[in-house]
Amino acid sequence: MLGDRWGVSEGETLLRYPCDDFVTAPTLSAWRGVDVHAPAGVVWPWVAQVRLAPYSYDWLDNLGRRSPRTLVGLADPRVGERFTTAGRRQLGRIVSVEAGRQLTGRIMGAYLSYVLVPQRPDTTRLLLKVVLRTNRLVALGLSVGDLVMARRQLLNLKRLAERSLTGS
Repeated sequence: MLGDRWGVSEGETLLRYPCDDFVTAPTLSAWRGVDVHAPAGVVWPWVAQVRLAPYSYDWLDNLGRRSPRTLVGLADPRVGERFTTAGRRQLGRIVSVEAGRQLTGRIMGAYLSYVLVPQRPDTTRLLLKVVLRTNRLVALGLSVGDLVMARRQLLNLKRLAERSLTGS
């Protein structure tokens, strides 16, 4: 499907993600990935902080309100908590979490899994998979829209995690 992959290898699309447990026959499966030059322990707090803000295009999905650029010291996420906040509204629910490894949430009928895969002591693959069951036309539109938004989100999380290592 158009827009269903960005920054992932064929092998990464074949992996089983936690979101796969919630949607058995998705009409939309989309994968995104980025290398973060930081250990998973540095990346995880930024992923967990998506509970506060979307970290993509703030002018669009957060009504111009800037996503936090510093860590606020949140406790690890728990199943049942809100998944994110956008436009000053709490959205979705966390449906699965393994602290330091994966965060899976449900929002507007879609299930999203953020998965951290350590590569070397100083590099982490940050993978995102989105699955949804809907009609094919809606799936196509969502795939392209998600590509734009998720790409920005992952690049922002990457930049923030890498910056936190250098302190700049």
